[in-house]
Amino acid sequence: MIPLIRTSWLPEVEKPEESPVMTTSWSPELAKLKKSGNDAFGRDLLGCWRVKKKVSVQRSKDFFPKFQIVSEEFCVRCRSPGMRKDTVTNRWVIFSPARARRPSDFKSKSPANPNPKPSECPFCIGHEHECAPEIFRIPPDPTSDWKIRVIENLYPALSRDHKLLPLLQNPNPNSQDFALTGFGFHDVVIETPLHSVTLSDLSPPEVADVLLAYKERIQQLGRHELIKYVQVFKNHGASAGASMSHSHSQIMALPIVPPTVSARLDSMKEYFDRTGKCSLCEIRSEELLIDESTHFISIVPFAASFPFEIWVIPRDHSSHFHELSNEKAVDLGWLLKLMLLKLSLQLNDPPFNLMIHTSPLQVNASQLSYSHWFLQIVPQLTGVGGFEIGSGCYINPVFPEDAAKVLREVNVPM
Repeated sequence: MIPLIRTSWLPEVEKPEESPVMTTSWSPELAKLKKSGNDAFGRDLLGCWRVKKKVSVQRSKDFFPKFQIVSEEFCVRCRSPGMRKDTVTNRWVIFSPARARRPSDFKSKSPANPNPKPSECPFCIGHEHECAPEIFRIPPDPTSDWKIRVIENLYPALSRDHKLLPLLQNPNPNSQDFALTGFGFHDVVIETPLHSVTLSDLSPPEVADVLLAYKERIQQLGRHELIKYVQVFKNHGASAGASMSHSHSQIMALPIVPPTVSARLDSMKEYFDRTGKCSLCEIRSEELLIDESTHFISIVPFAASFPFEIWVIPRDHSSHFHELSNEKAVDLGWLLKLMLLKLSLQLNDPPFNLMIHTSPLQVNASQLSYSHWFLQIVPQLTGVGGFEIGSGCYINPVFPEDAAKVLREVNVPM
């Protein structure tokens, strides 16, 4: 029986004067591949090995040409697609390498942030009067130069001035529609007074100061009885949603627990009920590991929704980010800086989103055993289309093990 093959993969062969006899005999190279469980082109269930050098052809009774395999090169496009489910997010992800280039070929081509001159930037030192009111600064002395400022957002998505009241959109008491007033807090963390310095340019202790500023503000917001969840996030690059080039991040405090947060906790609880262990404490795969520090590990998650997505996870079980100690903040600052530099070097300074996934402020004692905070970095390399929006299932063109290997091998001088 003649195996089915794609003729587009065959080398061009001059038509012989007499048609060759079609037999099932194999040349020695192909016989070896067949015995190993691969098909005529070296493809297995994981992918194929392309021949880098032009192959030689034997016009004989063999139906298949002889392949002279000079060197092996893994062909990502022919790797079989697969599906994985994340035990943390409870989300299914489709991995389809045929939709992309080699993992090492990913480079960002997104436009840069709008970049006003320092003389026109409201976040630069000397322009404090152009910003919304300041909440606190580091160092706190108002007479000295600041390193970090936490201010109110001049264009907040939620307002602290509103009272939290329900608004019925439909007078019918049986209606399913329900709304609240736009109460909440929306702050900006200006990470440095220097206009052209990014978060990855800061030293590990300086990155730690930014992390501790997050911690302090979360603790302040947690004292408000109506606040249930605090989201810390950073948008870097216009394609990631940033409107200012001066390095900054944002903090939003909500009177609700967002559905994705509840779904994440439910998924963590399901794993804990089934195994008696925390899903993030159990991550041990060396293939997914990028790097590690004393108190943290960085991985590409097993079911990463996006190519080169990174999670930074505390080694010790911790449910809330604001439990971070000064010592661990410096340790996290070092690893976070390393991850951002690796992404920048490998992917040409891509736009990215950075999020801190912490637990709701009001959790009971039983939830503390399975809720575990982590930091997520998502480079914006592929768009989100109708399938992702409609199904909630993402398509990732890079297998996590491949992305982790590429990032592990990026040499960063620090």
